[in-house]
Amino acid sequence: MNYVFYDFETTGRSSTWDQIIQVGAVLVNDTFDILDRFETRCSLKPGIVPEPGALLINKTTPDMLKKTNLSHFGMVQMMKETFEKWSPAMFIGYNSLSFDEEFLRKTFFKSLTDVYLTNTNGNKRGDILGLVRSAHLYYPECLKTPISEKGNAVFKLDQIASMNGISHDNAHDAMGDVLATLGMAKIIADKAPSVWKASLMTMSKQDVGNIVQKEKLFCINEYFYGKARPFVVSFVCNHPVYNWPQCFDLKNDPDDYFTMDMSSLKEAMKKSPKIMRSVKDNKHPIIMNPNYATNFDTYKQLGVKKLNERADKIRNNDEFGKKVSAILREEAQEKQDLDSQLDIQAEESIYSGGFPDDKTKMALKEFQKSEWKDRLIIADKMKDERYNYFAKRLMYEEAPDLMPKDLYNEIHRGIAKRILSTNDEKWNTIPKAYNELDTFRTKYEEAGDEERLSITNDINNYLEEIEKKYQDA
Repeated sequence: MNYVFYDFETTGRSSTWDQIIQVGAVLVNDTFDILDRFETRCSLKPGIVPEPGALLINKTTPDMLKKTNLSHFGMVQMMKETFEKWSPAMFIGYNSLSFDEEFLRKTFFKSLTDVYLTNTNGNKRGDILGLVRSAHLYYPECLKTPISEKGNAVFKLDQIASMNGISHDNAHDAMGDVLATLGMAKIIADKAPSVWKASLMTMSKQDVGNIVQKEKLFCINEYFYGKARPFVVSFVCNHPVYNWPQCFDLKNDPDDYFTMDMSSLKEAMKKSPKIMRSVKDNKHPIIMNPNYATNFDTYKQLGVKKLNERADKIRNNDEFGKKVSAILREEAQEKQDLDSQLDIQAEESIYSGGFPDDKTKMALKEFQKSEWKDRLIIADKMKDERYNYFAKRLMYEEAPDLMPKDLYNEIHRGIAKRILSTNDEKWNTIPKAYNELDTFRTKYEEAGDEERLSITNDINNYLEEIEKKYQDA
């Protein structure tokens, strides 16, 4: 199976409210030979206020956002066509499942196209960041890592790549980051092959589910407080709401918990360190053979025999699984009750608003195939308000001259209200961006950095252009 290594540069950190401005991707075979490439940039969408810090990091100037002839929607169409042409494949990035993948899904969502392209129709997803952390945990000598002030290994791509002999002079350029990520994958496949092979077996929810239910015990790791931390666990049940496998940490004696009533067990499950570990089956967990347990002092002291005995007790106690499941259901319900009280915007509803009905699905397909002059009529066939709104927003962004004046003004005023707000909004606003720029300007003035001062002035002028466009709405 081929791999697609990809990376995005964006206007900010929010996958909901910011946008992709640059795409880099390569198609490679299972020996990492590059078969094809895709790289492009697009212009800034109307109504998006870029974070100055993001532009400074990815070296994007206002001219680059204004002078490209390719619109954001045009870029999305090209990317979708390319990724479909390359499928089926394993889609891989660096911190992609938390960042790039969420941008991809929400971008497709707002562009009225297939949200789950990378994990359906034979495609799978992986993340090299988790793989790098796992490789460093199980084979500490396979990678050189920078060390933080707290003495922890640092796994930032722009730092770790160069330390391991990978050229990365163009860090925070989409294609530069793609090639650096590919280089890291090659190193792990070469120097920690058992970790690489394990990673190929957990790039889909189904694959993870099969492993955790089949194996009596196994090793996982989680990253928190600056370190990858190992756990030897045994499967108990699937989460009754989120469906993630729930596993018991075998450093604990299960007999201590089997006889607890529901209230006592609920309290025990809240305590730290946790007795239950969630295996995020959609986040490319690295699952290793239980023999690796002897690498870690706590489990080494218990011994393989004791760990197997505890795993047998867990697997043979259905009643314990039912108790855990009931507690998790109750906790999830409490969270859902709180979330239901939140004011959710259309852009935030990708996972909470349900799937489109059949009529809307047909309208979405028709929208994609049609010309802009026909798309407004098609938009009105979408009874789901989210897609109706996104369709009209796309018309505003791509073909404003074809819109009725009152509809154009309605959307224009809505954007103005958002981006000119002086409140602390979820999205970036003009006042927020000005404040951020002031901080950078002071910093660069003190450092005498004339080059970056010039860029901050260019960004300031660009923000003024955006502000002027909307202030009379």
